[in-house]
Amino acid sequence: MAMQSLAMIENWPVPTAAAAVVRADGTVLGAHGPTTRRFPLASVTKPLAAYAALVAYEEGAIEFDDPAGPEGSTVRHLLAHTSGLAFDEHRATSAPGTRRLYSNAGFEVLGDHIAKATEIPFAEYLHQAVLEPLGMSSTTLEGSPAKDGVSTVDDLARFAAEVQAPRLLDPRTVAEAMTVQYPGLKGVLPGYGHQNPNDWGLGFEIRDSKSPHWTGSSSSPRTFGHFGQSGTFLWVDPDAGVACVALTDRAFGPWAAEVWPPFTDAVLAEV
Repeated sequence: MAMQSLAMIENWPVPTAAAAVVRADGTVLGAHGPTTRRFPLASVTKPLAAYAALVAYEEGAIEFDDPAGPEGSTVRHLLAHTSGLAFDEHRATSAPGTRRLYSNAGFEVLGDHIAKATEIPFAEYLHQAVLEPLGMSSTTLEGSPAKDGVSTVDDLARFAAEVQAPRLLDPRTVAEAMTVQYPGLKGVLPGYGHQNPNDWGLGFEIRDSKSPHWTGSSSSPRTFGHFGQSGTFLWVDPDAGVACVALTDRAFGPWAAEVWPPFTDAVLAEV
């Protein structure tokens, strides 16, 4: 399973990196580096937590319009980073649905809401609802649903296949998660500054026409996914029919902004 573009991670200024490219049917087109090594995911935890929320929705445990978070906020607001909650504090800084305020606190409130509704601690619910059924045996949530996941490239490739061709969920539910929620809202994309609009789905960031961006110049506007402050990312490009996962052990910074987009363009060119 060789894709030459994946060897570019050898030149990244990081101690360790691993990456894989996977199709919707689960075919791994290529993998490079220690794909069984467990890395802290940072915010790449959020798509996993969001997927658990979608399962809870389909099970009838929660509704997207359930009140959750600050006054006037719902589960949908929390998933779409429009609850008004601050980045890392449980205090409201704007009215729900008015600005795209990327919020770890919002995902913590979401986790609490699901735990209460299901009567299962959120980390355990995530395990039962998503990780176990997908065979993600090396993945754990060790704290906040916003940022404390630990996983491997091999496990995240399984998740990336699921998101492209859902087996755990109705495809319409996943399509909703990939659809812009509260269109037209502007806000800051962490690490990339003000974006207008700053589009998000339900727990997944949507590329659209954002510039600058952590994906490639050839990534389709429909590309969605997430990156993490631990130097990690997962993107799915529905137009290309592939997803890519990359995990490193160096914190996100200018190095990542420099090497990730050309890497993504090389992957897409090779596919």
